[in-house]
Amino acid sequence: MAESTEDGDTKSGKAAIDEIAGGAKGNADDGDDWGEAGDGSDKPRSTQDLEAVYDIPVRVSAVLGKSSMQVNELLKLGRGAVVELDRKVGEAIDIYVNDRLVARGEVVVVDDRLGITMTEIIKTQKA
Repeated sequence: MAESTEDGDTKSGKAAIDEIAGGAKGNADDGDDWGEAGDGSDKPRSTQDLEAVYDIPVRVSAVLGKSSMQVNELLKLGRGAVVELDRKVGEAIDIYVNDRLVARGEVVVVDDRLGITMTEIIKTQKA
């Protein structure tokens, strides 16, 4: 997947990952990809440093909206029942990774299947 930059150029996935990883041009063979001790740099400096996490499975959820109801109302629902959600048509949906909000996006159709396109990445403060 390519990412578009402000000046119209595109970056390859590797270049985008390098930028996320700190943008340094470290070499995996130089033996010092993690920075000097005490320099405060604990970020990986190359895509090879990130390869260890590529195969870790994560759970991705797209939340179209939410609704609250009492149990007796829930039990009355049947086939064809409509549950009103707290979102309006065309409003962005929330995208969670491992129960953490990471982005907002829109629903798209891809070959008779639903998909999601991310329109906004959510940055959260570290605790």
